[in-house]
Amino acid sequence: MHHLSIFGTASDAGKSTVSFLIAKFLQERGYRTAPFKAQNVSNNAQVTSEHRELAMAQYFQAQVLKIPPSAHMNPVLLKSGSRDGASSVIVRGEAATTQSVRDYYRDLEKLKPVVEESFLYLAKRYDCLVCEGAGSPVELNLMEKDLANLYTAERFGNRIVLVADIEKGGVFASIYGTLELLPKPLRKNLLGVVINKFRGDRSLFDEGVDIITQRFKLPVLGVLPYRPFALGFEDSQSLYNYAQAPGAPIKIGVIAYPHMSNYNDFEPLIMDPSIQVDFIQSNLERYDALILPGSKRVIEDLRWVKGSGLHKILRAWEKPLLGICGGYQMLFSALSDPYGVENSAGSRERGLGLLRGEVRFARKKRLYRGEFSQFGMKIGGFEMRHGEVDLGCEHTQKGALWGTFIHTLFENDNFRTRYLQTIDPAYGGFDFQKRKEEKIATFCDAMRPYFDLDTIEKGLR
Repeated sequence: MHHLSIFGTASDAGKSTVSFLIAKFLQERGYRTAPFKAQNVSNNAQVTSEHRELAMAQYFQAQVLKIPPSAHMNPVLLKSGSRDGASSVIVRGEAATTQSVRDYYRDLEKLKPVVEESFLYLAKRYDCLVCEGAGSPVELNLMEKDLANLYTAERFGNRIVLVADIEKGGVFASIYGTLELLPKPLRKNLLGVVINKFRGDRSLFDEGVDIITQRFKLPVLGVLPYRPFALGFEDSQSLYNYAQAPGAPIKIGVIAYPHMSNYNDFEPLIMDPSIQVDFIQSNLERYDALILPGSKRVIEDLRWVKGSGLHKILRAWEKPLLGICGGYQMLFSALSDPYGVENSAGSRERGLGLLRGEVRFARKKRLYRGEFSQFGMKIGGFEMRHGEVDLGCEHTQKGALWGTFIHTLFENDNFRTRYLQTIDPAYGGFDFQKRKEEKIATFCDAMRPYFDLDTIEKGLR
């Protein structure tokens, strides 16, 4: 059986969503499927049970398929926002180096064996890898440097499905342009195109389907209706596009500093119709509670908080305030980066001063997934941080001030219910994992009829 690449006509065309949908539908037909993305750029990551980093998109896709997430599913992860505009290069889940874009491309050939080894590792264990691309496959100045699209598809002879976002406009030009610029050897492996995010009467696009199939000679494998799906956020763009019912009794503001990361922490809150979650940079006073989220560059984001004047409001805040990982570190008296992990070596910044102690950035990142004893209960989640504080400060509960290094803590029903009842005693809670599975199942059921799965399956045989 051939493996499958999912290309997009542009960034945010819906490749991640189409990837997990097709993988799930093939799995339902009896094939062992798994996600794969050779190279990803995202500050939103999870930690696997092997204590390695994995981009959120591939972690979520593995969850949908109910298979163990593995760092092999995303062998190269770039995290932007490091000092001097460089990116952290994560190789098979472990930090390898920090490089400028120029240096990364210079050393790209060294990463191809890494990609190949991870692909083959998974290919031995699964019938079909659904390989998500990145951006557009026909960025002419980058095609020789494209691991996620062209290298993967060419090296392993993958069949290809193209995804086009009709909501962006110019869908015919984007499809035609991609076809014309795609290397000829890959065109013969193109199974067809999926039109994504269609709004309104589907019959109004019948002529559009005819144009694509007859003039472009490209099968249309699906016209997917627009349907918000507030799970598995890969980037800030998808985060800000989430839909939520207005008029919720609990209003929570998440401070959206420039290098905010790991915002999947808030999916359980976003999913709850009794909670309004806003990502904010001003007007803090109107919220019942505030959260300082994770950060890729803690000291720089702390300086942004000070520069914007928010620190004065936070210091005087008497309602519930929660710091998570980087946001928790900001609450201490001082932060220092002696080794230049995120900033220039020796950087030091006064914290918000709501907690005593100094945070020091260690050279080695702490990566750990497991169960923690905090807030008088067992909490499942993961840590992913350089910041270290004195023993005994792994979490804080001091009146309305709470803090922890643990990500995904709101996925724990016991913690979420207890914390939100400090805001509104009438809050009743819900079973997050059950609701999440129901939401995924409902979404898949809604999308399944719009795919030409027979053609896709036949093309992979």
